[in-house]
Amino acid sequence: MEFRYLGHSGLKISEITYGNWLTHGSQIENDVATQCVHAALDAGITTFDTADVYANTVAEQVLGDALAGQRRESLEIFTKVYFPTGPKGHNDTGLSRKHILESINGSLTRLGTDYVDLYQAHRYDYETPLEETMQAFADVVRSGKALYIGVSEWNAEQLRAGHALAKDLGVQLISNQPQYNMLWRVIEPEVVPASEELGISQIVWSPIAQGVLTGKYLPNQPAPDGSRASDQEAGKFIERYMGDEILTAVQNLKPIAADHGLDLAQLAVAWVLQNPNVASALVGASRPEQISGNVAAAGVRLDDAAMHAIDAVIGDLSEQDPRLTKSPETRIG
Repeated sequence: MEFRYLGHSGLKISEITYGNWLTHGSQIENDVATQCVHAALDAGITTFDTADVYANTVAEQVLGDALAGQRRESLEIFTKVYFPTGPKGHNDTGLSRKHILESINGSLTRLGTDYVDLYQAHRYDYETPLEETMQAFADVVRSGKALYIGVSEWNAEQLRAGHALAKDLGVQLISNQPQYNMLWRVIEPEVVPASEELGISQIVWSPIAQGVLTGKYLPNQPAPDGSRASDQEAGKFIERYMGDEILTAVQNLKPIAADHGLDLAQLAVAWVLQNPNVASALVGASRPEQISGNVAAAGVRLDDAAMHAIDAVIGDLSEQDPRLTKSPETRIG
């Protein structure tokens, strides 16, 4: 495992972050989830990402239980706040001071820790003044309940405004967590340049495009039983990638991967890590053996020829419209 600094800070995180969206507390049993977390630790992963909304708070509890007994100082534990949780009442959502300060306490209890290394705004809240949100995050940091703050899926303008307020309040906004992969490159035109200017790193989710970039989905064939695309809930996140043209292009990446001794999933993870603004790639697992494959992408350096070859195969199938980096215009719940 290799490590990178997160934003303009002294915090180092593992190039591969273990995330538990759509798995812990929902798709897999708790004992398997624990085995996956322990496999991640054995592989050298020290960074773990979750959110209070995952499985309506259950994912945080599962992760906390799986990490129990580990040396806390050797881990980087991240969580998020924004989406509705619990009974989903009128104040159980968004980035109001009330919701943030109540949510951090619940997250810490479920995770079994006194603090998180990074507390993230899961989306931008158009219905709460940004000043209120950032003041609440600053108070969370000053109380010792979080060391740093981050955001997820904020656009360049929002990053600049949030960073300026954080700086005025004396706290460090050091990360953004966007979707990013060979097929979804919407952060490249605006978010990445703004982040480089501000000293913000990307912790990217869906580096293998919800499994599409593993090559397991074949053109003109139904999705395999038990796969994410065949799941009614999880499948809605993958629909945009399931056209035959994209699936054919993915199969055409195999010779590039083979030339570097990688499988398609490893190539996809290695590809996002070539972007110097990316600090870590978020990966999940439903089986412990999946961890070692993902970790093999850490430290891989793809040469310019490989990057150009990938661009030639994917061509204009990748989405690059920066307007698609957006948050819900009204709160959900």
